[in-house]
Amino acid sequence: MTVRHFLDITDLTASDLNSVMNLAQAEIATLGQPLAGKGVALIFEKPSNRTRQSMEMAVVQLGGHPIFTRGEEVGFDQRETVEDVTRIMAGYHHVVAARVFAHSVLQRMAAVSSVPIINLLSEQSHPMQALADVLTMRQELGDLRKKTVAWIGDYNNVARSLVEACSLEGMNIRIGCPNGYGASDSELARIAKLGAATVNQFDSAQTAATDADAVHTDVFVSMGQELETAKRLIDFKDFCVDSKVMSHASKNAIFMHCLPAHRGVEVSAEVIDGQQSRIVTQAHNRMHAARGLLAHLMGVTP
Repeated sequence: MTVRHFLDITDLTASDLNSVMNLAQAEIATLGQPLAGKGVALIFEKPSNRTRQSMEMAVVQLGGHPIFTRGEEVGFDQRETVEDVTRIMAGYHHVVAARVFAHSVLQRMAAVSSVPIINLLSEQSHPMQALADVLTMRQELGDLRKKTVAWIGDYNNVARSLVEACSLEGMNIRIGCPNGYGASDSELARIAKLGAATVNQFDSAQTAATDADAVHTDVFVSMGQELETAKRLIDFKDFCVDSKVMSHASKNAIFMHCLPAHRGVEVSAEVIDGQQSRIVTQAHNRMHAARGLLAHLMGVTP
């Protein structure tokens, strides 16, 4: 049987994504215990709050046993090669999930693994976050086809996974980034081919937010970019999602942020703590989405 990995949202078809969402919303008791007596390795090269908590609980809810491992405990390509670590872990566990610095590490893992490899975050993508985002938008907005999502800020790993997922959902995608921080023309064309209703990019936060049903943002300085802080804060000074930006979105638009957040930088306190914010639900949905994905990879059907 072919092993199914989850390194990017594009490892799912639109039908797969729908199945994961349905499993995420199903009563836990109806999912059975597909991980009963089975281990799930959780390897973290980068620190985490929501990712670790949500994954461990999702594994437990499906009857499995999560084992958290710090990056220095395996020492990819220092203590042992990525391939050696993966082959050994695959003999202990039914799933190996990793939060890494380099996406190439996940690709190397998948190339030799006899069990599913899950991307918990890399510099290229954050597909687990995108699953939670789609789940939240479905709950809030209903059928997402032809609905409009706006991403404002840096076109980073979180943005890439989000727009991939939204494209599979058939949404209108509006991206607002400062010059030099947006998606390339080839990237926009790739996203459009995944099934988006429309894909447009702007150099204005307010223009990108126009008529959006959901407005997303993320920190302007991610882990590993600390040396760029001063420049980035200048370059992104007009991209804070505040009430003025939100006023351009649809009347009932929701605001979303993957967290952690810096109030007054990428989002104003009045927005992130206001009535339109769904950040708490979004964070809680990390667990439900993880459970849905794990069940899907274990062959459970909605």
